Order: sequence, then structure tokens, then C-alpha cells
Amino acid sequence: MDFTERSIGELFAMRGRVAIVTGACGWLGSAMSRGLAEAGATLVVTSRDAQQAAEFAAALPGENHLGLALAQSDTAAIPGFVAAVVARYGRVDVLVNNAYGGTAPTIENATAEDFDRAYHTGVTAYFLLAREVADHLRQRGAPGAIINIASMYGVVGSYPEAYSDLPTNSPPNYHALKGGVVHLTRHLAVYWARAGIRVNAISPGPFPKPETHAQLPEFIARLESKTPVGRMGRPEDLKGAVLLLASDAGTYITGQNLLVDGGWTAW
Repeated sequence: MDFTERSIGELFAMRGRVAIVTGACGWLGSAMSRGLAEAGATLVVTSRDAQQAAEFAAALPGENHLGLALAQSDTAAIPGFVAAVVARYGRVDVLVNNAYGGTAPTIENATAEDFDRAYHTGVTAYFLLAREVADHLRQRGAPGAIINIASMYGVVGSYPEAYSDLPTNSPPNYHALKGGVVHLTRHLAVYWARAGIRVNAISPGPFPKPETHAQLPEFIARLESKTPVGRMGRPEDLKGAVLLLASDAGTYITGQNLLVDGGWTAW
């Protein structure tokens, strides 16, 4: 065993590594993508809209980034997508499974289709992408990192009073699939650990978009009252978490679910 201690700069450096971030143009995906690019990684970012993905990739710090169209619902396209990235760059080192395309029903009106769509885009597609990347890493004989974006709502239930009498809700299919993502993460981690492939999850807490702050101030106040730090999450709060798990700084971390929730689940 090599006991040479590397510096913080060396441990967190991402130069020379290729990272895929799905759903990268969204509220949280965009910040995580920028964080990895700022650390030196080459990014492959996806959106259902090819032009949006290309424009976002061009705006990232650094160079040689790539934006590609990928619909999570089209799971048959996943092997070809990963193969195209490998053909372009010769490698993939990091996968951030972030994209999601489910619906937002209430408990009263949720249908089987709502659950099927949620699981297909948010669990099945995550697994298939992870397996393709893991197969590539094993073929290269290289270590790598897979990061699944889950949610605090995959760990705890929501407070009904936070949503009462407001035009917003806490969808049951979302809760169920995010719990599945957390446990899928643990399962894959133990099977792939000996190959040097780390699998972890990040579970964000309340990160409402600016329009939610503007349109539903009472909802924001209710959420803040449930959060020990007393504020909502900002996208930049996820930059450090994703870099830790993607870089060599996290090489002894696998099978974990990192909650970035302002202390919400500590109550």
C-alpha cells in the first residue's frame, strides 16, 4: 500500500477526466456540471433538447465539452449514447445520474402510469446508464465514480402541513422512486467495489427554483421552518458534494447517500 499523502489540490483535481451529467441543463444539474468543469473535468452534458445541451456545453468553463440529446425514457438509446462518448473521448470516468422526467400527481390521483414513468426514467434508466459506464470502466481496467441523484424524500416522508392548501404537492411516485435510487446505489456499490468503481448517491433537500420563491412565499416559509439552518438550498451547495464523490478525494467512500438538506433529516 502506498502511504504517500497527496495534497488537497491533487485529490480534488479533475483534469483529464471525462464526466457525463444527465439532465445537466436544469436547476441543479447545471450547477453540478459547472462545479466539475471548474475542477478541470471534460463534461458530456445531456438534455432532451439537443440545441439546449450544445449551448450549455459551450457555456461551461474550460473547453472540449460536449452536449448531446438523451431522453431518459428511451432506454434503448443508452448503450449507443455511452459508446458515442467513449468513441469521442476514449474514456468515461464519472457518471452523474441526474435527469428525471416523471409526473407530479397527488396521493389521491396518482395512477399506475405515473409510477411506471417515474421508475422507468428515474430508476431503470439510472441502472442501465450505470451498468454501461461500469462495463466500460472494467474493460479499461480503470477506477471510476457513479453518482446517483436521489432526494431527502427517498429517506423521509414529507410534512403534510407544508403543502396544505397550496397549489403544490409531494408526489408519491417521486418519494417511492428516490427511495429505490438510494438502495440501488448501495446494491451496485458492493458488487462493483472490487473493480474500483464507487457508487454513491447525493440526496438534496429543499432546493426550490426562483419562480417558486416568487410565486409561493408561504410555501418557502413553511419549508424554512422545517429546516434547521433556516434557509433553502442554493444550487452551489451541491458543487462540493459532487466534486467530493467524483474525485480522488472520495476514493474511500462508496455505497453512501450524502444528504445535502440543511439538516432536514436530522430532526
